[in-house]
Amino acid sequence: MLDTKPQADAANDGQEKLLEVNNIEVIYNHVILVLKGVSLSVPKGGITALLGGNGAGKTTTLKAISNLLRSERGDVTKGSITYQGERIQSLTPADLVNRGVVQVMEGHHCFEHLTVEENLLTGAYTRRDGAKATKDDLEMVYEYFPRLRERRTSQAGYTSGGEQQMCAIGRAMMARPEMILLDEPSMGLAPQLVEQIFGIVKRLNEEQGVTFLLAEQNTNVALRFAHYGYILESGRIVMDGPAKELRENPDVKEFYLGMSDDGRKSFRDVRSYRRRKRWLS
Repeated sequence: MLDTKPQADAANDGQEKLLEVNNIEVIYNHVILVLKGVSLSVPKGGITALLGGNGAGKTTTLKAISNLLRSERGDVTKGSITYQGERIQSLTPADLVNRGVVQVMEGHHCFEHLTVEENLLTGAYTRRDGAKATKDDLEMVYEYFPRLRERRTSQAGYTSGGEQQMCAIGRAMMARPEMILLDEPSMGLAPQLVEQIFGIVKRLNEEQGVTFLLAEQNTNVALRFAHYGYILESGRIVMDGPAKELRENPDVKEFYLGMSDDGRKSFRDVRSYRRRKRWLS
């Protein structure tokens, strides 16, 4: 029997916890239960991956943290969410941005009618530290994303999906965040671009000290760049641990990386009830 008890406290021992989600339940339209007792913690200065298939509850978890659920008739009905030791469920999304928490939505969201540079500058809208600081940070973003410098005067709606994803992350960086909630950064991108974007995320984490909580279906890539991971199934955390250990876990290798002791294995070859039975027993 696999031990599925969350090990976050042990894994993050000695690290300052920037974000803590404790046993939350999320319901949409007052009747649809989406998240069931989800708990996780994100240490300061780390990259934490929230993994799972489509519909597992990854995006809902991020929106519960950033308080964007109400726009979709969703509510956190149980549990608590704390950031820097303070409960944040009553704050607005704008309040959270001012406190250093920025969400990058899935789907490469940009203001299509604005240029790339105008998009980036919207990220600095809430700042009050002057034009020079904004200009310096814009230059910093261009250093991490040189392609954006080349396309700075292009209308964002006419750039590629990869360029729009870079623009969305760069715009988040312009807010000077302490933590970025990054939703499905690999969606719709070629493998080479996925590697490039995850490499930049790693550099931003190491060089700028930005903490990341990223939701991702591409388990293989996410576990190579993250420090710790949680796996969601049907609105529940079914497994968690250091990324290196998850990469070597036989269940993760078989069901998410397409590998088993017998070689490559298609996810479609395994019935989902077997997976749930093994993890939740």
